[in-house]
Amino acid sequence: MFKTYQSPKFYDEMMEQDGSVRDHYREFHNMINQFSSEELREKHETAQLSFLRQGITFTVYNDNIGTERTMPFDFIPIIMPPATWDTIEKGMIQRAEALNLFLEDIYNEQHILNDGVIPRELVEQNPNYFRDQVGGVKIPLNNHIFLAGIDLIKDQEGTYRVLEDNLRNPSGMSYVYQNRYVMRQVYPEFFNRHSIHSLEEQLSNMQEAVLSHVPKHCSKKARAVLLTPGMFNSAYYDHVFLAQQMGIELVEGRDLKVRNGIVYMKTIRGLQRVDIIYRRIDDDYLDPKAFKPDSALGVEGLLEAYRKGNVAILNGIGNGVADDKAMYAYVPEMIRYYLDEEPIIPNVDTYFMRNEEQRNWALERLDELVVKNVGASGGYDMLIGPHASEHEIAAFKSKILEDPNQYIAQPTIQLSRAPVFQDGDFYPCHVDLRVFVMRGEKTNVLPGGLSRVALKKGSLVVNSSQGGGGKDTWVLKGGEG
Repeated sequence: MFKTYQSPKFYDEMMEQDGSVRDHYREFHNMINQFSSEELREKHETAQLSFLRQGITFTVYNDNIGTERTMPFDFIPIIMPPATWDTIEKGMIQRAEALNLFLEDIYNEQHILNDGVIPRELVEQNPNYFRDQVGGVKIPLNNHIFLAGIDLIKDQEGTYRVLEDNLRNPSGMSYVYQNRYVMRQVYPEFFNRHSIHSLEEQLSNMQEAVLSHVPKHCSKKARAVLLTPGMFNSAYYDHVFLAQQMGIELVEGRDLKVRNGIVYMKTIRGLQRVDIIYRRIDDDYLDPKAFKPDSALGVEGLLEAYRKGNVAILNGIGNGVADDKAMYAYVPEMIRYYLDEEPIIPNVDTYFMRNEEQRNWALERLDELVVKNVGASGGYDMLIGPHASEHEIAAFKSKILEDPNQYIAQPTIQLSRAPVFQDGDFYPCHVDLRVFVMRGEKTNVLPGGLSRVALKKGSLVVNSSQGGGGKDTWVLKGGEG
């Protein structure tokens, strides 16, 4: 099956440079070669239909029109040996802890700013910094980050690097579970000879983490809800899945009411007090009284209840200041400052366009670099220099000169590749990994995470809204690989 498969210049997850199979993939590789092309094609189609039947979709917006799509799925998993996962897990716990200490610090004592480790204006001029609204508020467990989604890539040497931190409303955990469910249904043969970390107990860990954020003033038994913008949100499937699995109510803003600084949920039995809100609504829309006055998604008076300690809001308000692409470059310094440790998983080298020297250096090399808008996500307002036309490079040069604070540049990393099976053919595609860190009284990292793949040949963009898809991620138990 893999005779014509080649991945020159890139680190390949399954194959060594000489064409041999990596040890931890050998068993899987042998099994794949026992299937005919027709059998593989049938299984591939069955998997896609399974997603469709379960309604596992996301919404892509073009010209303000939403289109429902199933997440493209590829059945060749990303497989990790135990030692690799052990390093990732430790690195993610370290990073999330440092980022949380940073958030607690900048909304209170501001030691890191007073000591000059991070430029004060990077924080204070950030549109996601809400010191006036939530500065000095005592929150449960001093924990701003209940759920982090940290994106990793592998470079051409096979070294994991952090690409991005998502600390506001990271999505995609439901797809991790559905990818595993479909793999077990359609390819049960694959699981017979592999001992893989299961995912099931992690949902009860997530529920525990939510319920551990008991606010200062709480009813006898803490009640949690998941607050969604509604069924037209692109990640609505994610919201429904997580609420069901954690056994908490899924609510919209209109289902909640604040009275005398206490949040209530409207039910057929009258108002019931709510103590913990896992919100999937952005800060700006949470409370029309405190943020956007025209928001129809939020709950009037919610911020007042939060400030009084009558309700916990997860993730914390104002987390966006820490996962900004400009702040990303300083996370290694946060780890050294707060934990007195070296980062376990390094960053990608990052150049600030706000720095004149770095800007001038980058402007001469735009055809070699990746340029990102610090406020954008999902692969939007991004230049991939080696793939860009002269016109696109010139346009980005103008944007950078017009508003240098808004952009960063990074080297074009030869992202690792993994085999995919699409349209009856095996070929290599670029992959990344979103790791989910759940923080409550204890910290748990979901084994593996969401492997995302750029299914278009040659594409570097793995985001589902830009044509990317998903793979199951296997973490082998000790003794394998």
